[in-house]
Amino acid sequence: MSTENIESPPLSALLQGYVTPPQLAQQLGITLRTLRRWEQKRLAPPRTVIARQIFYRVSSVKSWMESREQRRRS
Repeated sequence: MSTENIESPPLSALLQGYVTPPQLAQQLGITLRTLRRWEQKRLAPPRTVIARQIFYRVSSVKSWMESREQRRRS
């Protein structure tokens, strides 16, 4: 699986605890295109939009991941 290697500038102290779409995609091991598809299908984690810029709160991403957790059936 190929990820887009996009360098993002460091976030200011105000945005500590948030990640950008390229950062989230990289951490999840997916492409930005996949993240955008998930957003269109409403499968992506909750996001915050400020001045047309998208940010994901790390704690919300963790909650989203926990909600998608599946138990194996025996």
